[in-house]
Amino acid sequence: MFQFQLLTSEDIHEIIPLVKLINKSCTDELLFQRFEEMFMQNYECVGVLSNEKLIGCCGLWFQTRHYSGRSVEPDHVVILPEYRSQGLGKKLLDFCLKRAIDKGFDAMELNCYLENEQGQKFWEELGFVKLGYHSILPLSNKKT
Repeated sequence: MFQFQLLTSEDIHEIIPLVKLINKSCTDELLFQRFEEMFMQNYECVGVLSNEKLIGCCGLWFQTRHYSGRSVEPDHVVILPEYRSQGLGKKLLDFCLKRAIDKGFDAMELNCYLENEQGQKFWEELGFVKLGYHSILPLSNKKT
């Protein structure tokens, strides 16, 4: 039996190993620092538990955008490999959708990396429509 529940900043040490599966470039210390800051912003994290063990998570960013209204953005959606292909991703998204609807939000939007073909297929099967590209400009290169 799987449970879905909101996680708190006290759960950061459990969240980090999951996020490291999809973000190998950050140290544990940097991720801990970033998650501490994230939990102080318009961010929530939903966990998937099996027998009280955290086996998946999804971050949720809540904001208002001029083109979509009040929207929620799923971020770092990850399930441990041994628990994949059991429909947990869809159940996790359903939990997140209900949370967003209950909070009065209008839309859900996300970013999916170009090389993540499996993720793109997953989101398209759930009804997400591609609108454009997500780009980044690291400001560390621009500091003087």
